[in-house]
Amino acid sequence: MKHIANATKWGSLALVVVLAGCASAARDTSGFAITDDATVNAPFQKAWQMTKEVLREENLDIYTRDKRGFFVAFTPSKRHWRLIPHRQKYTITLEEVSATATHITVETVNQVYGVTLLTYPDWHDRKATDDAEAKAILKAVQAKAAA
Repeated sequence: MKHIANATKWGSLALVVVLAGCASAARDTSGFAITDDATVNAPFQKAWQMTKEVLREENLDIYTRDKRGFFVAFTPSKRHWRLIPHRQKYTITLEEVSATATHITVETVNQVYGVTLLTYPDWHDRKATDDAEAKAILKAVQAKAAA
């Protein structure tokens, strides 16, 4: 009986070690983003309002609006032939350069919806391959500032 108890104890320990070995750290997403930037000849508050208008005109879902100079916006989610929802995330940061100029930075990241080990279903960052929309956002804000 003693041998069976020891075997059960060691078997349980082996199971715990095997299951713990399956866990992995979260994926390192540094370097996934493409960053574009421009300086707009407009005061900070005006540039913030113009950026908000451009995001709405581009039909992006604005998730975060922070009047200190921060936006997070998403394209509507789409599905490819693999039926996995995907979208692009834009993080827009505005910084006051002077009383009449504002620096705008747009960071683009691709995202897919799914489940990874030890996570709930959520959006996960993937490497961005196209920043055409980010460049269009910057050009539109610059055009509004020039008008």
